[in-house]
Amino acid sequence: MKLKRGINLGGFLSQCCHKETHYDTFIVKTDIEKIANMGFDHVRLPIDYEVLEKKSGEVIEAGYVRVEQVILWCKEYHLDIILDLHKAYGYDFNDAGDDNKNNLFASDELQNRFVSLWVKMVQTFGKYDNVAFELLNEVVEKENAESWNHLIKKTVEKIRKIAPVAPIIYGGIQWNSVKTLKLLDIPQDDNIIFTFHFYEPLLFTHQKAPWVVNMDPNQTVYYPETMDYYREHSKKLGYQGEVVTLAQAEKMGIEFIEEMINEAIDAAQNAGVSLYCGEFGVIDRAPVEDTLKWFQDVDAVFKKYDIGCAVWSYKEMDFGLIGSHYAGIKEELIKLWCDK
Repeated sequence: MKLKRGINLGGFLSQCCHKETHYDTFIVKTDIEKIANMGFDHVRLPIDYEVLEKKSGEVIEAGYVRVEQVILWCKEYHLDIILDLHKAYGYDFNDAGDDNKNNLFASDELQNRFVSLWVKMVQTFGKYDNVAFELLNEVVEKENAESWNHLIKKTVEKIRKIAPVAPIIYGGIQWNSVKTLKLLDIPQDDNIIFTFHFYEPLLFTHQKAPWVVNMDPNQTVYYPETMDYYREHSKKLGYQGEVVTLAQAEKMGIEFIEEMINEAIDAAQNAGVSLYCGEFGVIDRAPVEDTLKWFQDVDAVFKKYDIGCAVWSYKEMDFGLIGSHYAGIKEELIKLWCDK
């Protein structure tokens, strides 16, 4: 399994309306065929727990059948697939900091349920040689760093009893920041992959996004701009702007990106594991030509350091590659990522 260049199927089985009518139409077999024909070698499939179990914990067998169907489609078109638990019962990155909703790390009962869900998933899907398992999409809170390490260890131990060699993927806190991989314990198992997400500078990639606290809905941000510009305007993002405000790079662009990525590379090398970027992308509110420049710079760094990745995302979700916003640069992007 190479996991060189992939694409996310965001909005299909995660961050969506959890109804059969949505599942039946959002992603179909021909979409998987199109992705393969574009030249991608894998997909990352975000899955909310609601697809596989009810709030009560009762198993939804139809959800397992649906995920297995996607795996088989991928196998038919020679694609690998990452099964990413995007939302667990008791933890959703969208509710970061809300202890009333995100209480996974404070509850042994919820952690046992988390592990049990993974046992069921691996028992069902571990027989396929094109499948990798990503434990949880994004843990956010700084205070959960050690608790996350504990839950990783507990979960990996159970998975390895069922699937001794299947790739297992997980990242650090703060939305899978490049800066927090160093906080992960060194794995005791083989075939572990550290993952990070890359949306820096957030001021550009998420400009006008209504879900980012203090993001100006009317400010158009260009790329590249000066580091001084990005530092000054990233201050308003607080916690989410720290990566830029504390950066040492003198120029926005490849110099800045390499500074960020090198932290992840160092952490992976220290842990003796492979490194993978599970998400990167630019919102469809950003200037399209600047979007292309950003992707070119990120791709150059990924290729320089041989980092596999999956772009966010295939359709809709404010980042959809096949949407009208990207029409003018879509072929250039596909060639950039997938040209052999």
